[in-house]
Amino acid sequence: MSTFLLDGKTIPFTEGQTIMDAALAAGEYIPHLCHNPEFTPHGSCRVCVVNINGRFASACTQPAVDGMEIDNSSRQVNDYRKSLLQMLFVEGNHVCPGCEKSGACQLQAVAYYVGMLSPRFTHFFPRRDVDASHPDIAIDFNRCILCELCVRASRDVDGKNIFAVNGRGIKAHLVVDTPSGKLGDSAITAQDKAVQVCPVGAILPKNRGYDAPIGQRLYDRFPVSVVGDAAANGNNKK
Repeated sequence: MSTFLLDGKTIPFTEGQTIMDAALAAGEYIPHLCHNPEFTPHGSCRVCVVNINGRFASACTQPAVDGMEIDNSSRQVNDYRKSLLQMLFVEGNHVCPGCEKSGACQLQAVAYYVGMLSPRFTHFFPRRDVDASHPDIAIDFNRCILCELCVRASRDVDGKNIFAVNGRGIKAHLVVDTPSGKLGDSAITAQDKAVQVCPVGAILPKNRGYDAPIGQRLYDRFPVSVVGDAAANGNNKK
């Protein structure tokens, strides 16, 4: 079996596996947000950046190659991730103390993991809507980080294509693919995979807010480095 070195540790892999796939299979955590093993990766968040033989690359899309030497935890790599997370926080409106996803939010948990405790960039304070038109689901666009997990889940699992990302660069934004642009006019249901995979508090089921007390939420009980993607996206069993 082929292997590579991740922070000096030997990681085995099979042909076709990415660095992320092989690392997670070996029990080694690489910080990430848009990655979910159930979907084809596309490297949109770049938080899983690693340094491969002196070159930065996203671990979720980079195929593993025999003999690679990969830096996953140096100060340089961590500072790069920290900057990316700081930009994600200021590009949206994230008010963690008042968010019902606090303690179960991957963005928040990864920020703590890399030591990003405050943003150093100027907040954009964009004007974004909350769509509560659906009887069972609400969308707070203020919290969307454009990971596209809901887009991929709705397309690839639910077969409904409810969500899409429009615009480019700083103007990119999540949209609901209905004539009105409202979630209430779509065929989405609370059981859809697209509702379960949001890593932040952007897509939330109604009528069950703050149902887990502080101290009993997912990342209050387990650090993000030991919680699998399945648990982080709708399955809290560990």
